[in-house]
Amino acid sequence: MSITQFRSDGPASAPVPVTFQTIQEKKQAGRPISALTAYDYATARLVDEAGIDLILVGDSLAQVVLGYDNTLPVTVDEMLHHTRAVRRAVRRAIVAADMPWGSYHVSVEDGVKNAVRFVKEAGAQAVKIEGGAKRAELVERLTLAEIPVIGHLGLTPQSVHRMGGYKVQGRTAAAINELLHDAHTLESAGAVLLVLEGMPREVAARITSEVG
Repeated sequence: MSITQFRSDGPASAPVPVTFQTIQEKKQAGRPISALTAYDYATARLVDEAGIDLILVGDSLAQVVLGYDNTLPVTVDEMLHHTRAVRRAVRRAIVAADMPWGSYHVSVEDGVKNAVRFVKEAGAQAVKIEGGAKRAELVERLTLAEIPVIGHLGLTPQSVHRMGGYKVQGRTAAAINELLHDAHTLESAGAVLLVLEGMPREVAARITSEVG
């Protein structure tokens, strides 16, 4: 049985796609922005029909689907495969793809080339990268290449070895100032959204209020 057969009112008309302008308007109006992760066609179809604004094909695929201990082993090709499946299901939400560890860490050029693959081969509308001010050049280059970039600050799973595990970030004044600096730098470089993970909610609220 297809998903559309569960509707009581028949197949829905074509939905209005969410854009980054839609997201920006919600931020300015103080309205909640919804985002969920999906790794396959069926889940993405349900999430999209539920009205979620943004669907992330996360590199957590490594653990949730492929059974690895952390996100580091997942490859670009594996992420492309699952992004394509999600893209085929979605009619409304923005589809963003996580760029896996190693796909942008060696050079900015590698990062741009791999990001282009996510857009061109898998249909992603944005890519997500982890890290703060040190990613500013990459964000600028991707923005110039017309690829929307989502930044990711705080607990960044690709840094699990450096952080010594999955630990809350931003617990000291110096760490908070660094997160604020990172957020403003990524915004100035062209990032369209920020993921704030694993930090005190007061710090996340401050970042949210300070960046556009």
